[in-house]
Amino acid sequence: MKQKLIGPFTQLLPMTGIAVKGAVTDEELVVIKNGGIIVKNNTIVAVGPYKDLLKQIDIKNTLLEEVKGDSVCLPGFIDSHTHICFGGTRANDYAMRNAGKTYLEISKAGGGIWDTVTQTRKASILELEEGITKRANKHLKNGVTTIEVKSGYGLSVYEELKMLRAIKNVDNKIKADLISTCLAAHMHPKDYNGTASEYLKEISISLFPLLKEERLTTRIDAFIEEGAFTAEVIAPYFKKAKEMGFTITVHADQFSTGGSKVAVDYDAVSADHLEASTDEEIKILAKSDVISTALPGASIGLGCAFTPARKLLDAGGAVAIASDHNPGSAPMGDLLTQASILGTFQKLSNAEVLSGITFRAAAALSLKDRGALNNGFMADFIAFPTSNYKEILYLQGQLKPSYVWKKGTKIDF
Repeated sequence: MKQKLIGPFTQLLPMTGIAVKGAVTDEELVVIKNGGIIVKNNTIVAVGPYKDLLKQIDIKNTLLEEVKGDSVCLPGFIDSHTHICFGGTRANDYAMRNAGKTYLEISKAGGGIWDTVTQTRKASILELEEGITKRANKHLKNGVTTIEVKSGYGLSVYEELKMLRAIKNVDNKIKADLISTCLAAHMHPKDYNGTASEYLKEISISLFPLLKEERLTTRIDAFIEEGAFTAEVIAPYFKKAKEMGFTITVHADQFSTGGSKVAVDYDAVSADHLEASTDEEIKILAKSDVISTALPGASIGLGCAFTPARKLLDAGGAVAIASDHNPGSAPMGDLLTQASILGTFQKLSNAEVLSGITFRAAAALSLKDRGALNNGFMADFIAFPTSNYKEILYLQGQLKPSYVWKKGTKIDF
């Protein structure tokens, strides 16, 4: 296959040379004027000024893919926390919550997570695949080239398998990459005739081996919260997962603290939510290698505090930003809009926001081949119709990519 030279881009931000942890100023961003990218076999071969790359190539063996007009090129965005595999809707919950109803009142009226569990169980695998495909393709059109997708609305061995198989099937069909995560420990199923510990033991014994056998996921997640699972109850579950070689991630500190410590204790790759984290949790996280993932979509959907991203970064922590796209608390699903809003409320630099949805988000998924425009990396990149990269966050998600490349191929929508 011939290599391609793509460009010139008015500005090209490779997102290289920035540490995974800590605060970042805009002055640290590398901005290549009139930049270009050489791609071969789905991989980036070189990045630099377009004119310099033209001099390096063998013109007879290189295809020139011209980019016309003003454009700012960035790595493809990465959404490291979503729940886009689900059935039904929770529009009634949203209306009731905004009318002042409490979580308990909504739950008693038939809403809450269990409502989505019921609707997801009723859905066929094909219906779930259609929903995932629709949402993932919308993400891709908005520049998100890699999307994490959780199970967790099945809450039984059979139904969790159905969800994870649907995610795998869609990943094999669409152009975006889906990274699956098993969230069977989302809540104690209302119809399970046993304790939370017994439920988790059944999942670890009966489901974990099948996840390995069918290669459905390498990641295990759990919701550590007063209304879900405690640190004590989850301990044997995470221990079993680690023994079997799974990567751990945690829904932590959303409404009460304790989950972030669990994440650190079990060497989780990420601790997600953290809206309730205090200075004590921030200190613990910042000293660890755990990626703190802010989920502004949930804060917007629930009308609650944002993740203390500014404090986490200033303390030396790593902060990724994800959409938490789900039918209940984060129905918007627009990563760039949410990241822009988080930046405003937490006073994050452009560099910190863009880092949070590119290479730091890749780190939250243990991915070392994307999130930056670097030699040897996957050729996932996007272009916005502007001459100034600062316009992207300034317009709070309303400026959409004009072009999306996945593995070096421009996608037609």
